[in-house]
Amino acid sequence: MLTSSSSLPRPERGTLIAQARREWFDGAVPHTGTQPRIEPWITRSWQRCLGAGHRPQQAVSFDAVSRSRAREVAERNRQLAAAARPVIERLSRTLADTRYFPILTDAEGIVVDLGALPRLGERDAQRALDLARIGVDLSEAAVGTTAIGAVLAEQEPVWLHRGEHFFDATSIYSCAGAPLFNPQGSCVGMLDLTGVNEQERPELKHLAAASARAIENALMLQHPCALLLHLAWPGYSVGPDAMGLLGLDEEGFVTGANACARQMLHQPMLAGSPGRLHATDLFALPLSMLFDAARREDVALEVPLWSGLRVRARAQRPGRTPPESGASAGKPRLREVEGELIRRAVDEARGNVAEAARALGISRATVYRKLWQARRPTS
Repeated sequence: MLTSSSSLPRPERGTLIAQARREWFDGAVPHTGTQPRIEPWITRSWQRCLGAGHRPQQAVSFDAVSRSRAREVAERNRQLAAAARPVIERLSRTLADTRYFPILTDAEGIVVDLGALPRLGERDAQRALDLARIGVDLSEAAVGTTAIGAVLAEQEPVWLHRGEHFFDATSIYSCAGAPLFNPQGSCVGMLDLTGVNEQERPELKHLAAASARAIENALMLQHPCALLLHLAWPGYSVGPDAMGLLGLDEEGFVTGANACARQMLHQPMLAGSPGRLHATDLFALPLSMLFDAARREDVALEVPLWSGLRVRARAQRPGRTPPESGASAGKPRLREVEGELIRRAVDEARGNVAEAARALGISRATVYRKLWQARRPTS
């Protein structure tokens, strides 16, 4: 992609793409004395294609896919496809008046699912159908430089237009793409928005990235955990797709997180690493307070981080029904009443234990101890 893609008129941009191809592939001398600057990720992809012995003029074949192969791919990626299906349906509606359509691939660039195809002429419809088949290989090794191969190599959102593809035969396509990460932070595929003989729409890069985050959140909500934390910065109202999601097991170890939580907590890999992270490695408060907060899902705590920052956390026990009310559960014990009063004071202090302790006239250590005792099961 050329650096001035958003500001150059389309005819001039097309001319610069063609000039860049001549200089890269044909060894033409630059007319201006300087080579048009190509985005580094495109340069790297072109170089890999050339290094593999490919030439832009080669024919590109999209392999046939047997029914058994398509079923095997669909079964292997059932969880990813299920998480992505509502997003793909929304994308199909968003793109309905364009010549673009969504494609979901696995981490190898194999098509896993796709959205509704646009209305196209016979020739362009066949070009769309070349791609729109579960099981077809759209990796860089198979079809050269595309958004799919570039996203999986770079693990960053990209936009690619016509002649920026490596092969001449694929220069009829324009595509945006974004990677997909599982709750452990590993890339499991990518989301692609492809158009056939369509005008340039670089804004689709943002749409692809936002949609990919929604799929990742769906994967996180499917992820088994004992406690799910919904994180946001205090004072900022965010929608569900922009919420940090962090999963903990019963012992407080991190089991998974979405991209927003990893960014908020400045932890590129929150789960799955050899040195497992514990909640107390992230939050400057006892684990018991997070589990206690899950008993009242309408309450959000302001949780201190070791960096000195605070995050707003709402704790949820996945699959758990709310506890019985006091009226139906019998008379409350003294420890439960005590714990409830202390929890209420902590809530009113927005998670500030020191402030709650001062309001109650007890020490901070006593607050921690009473909260822990209230959480322990009775004999």
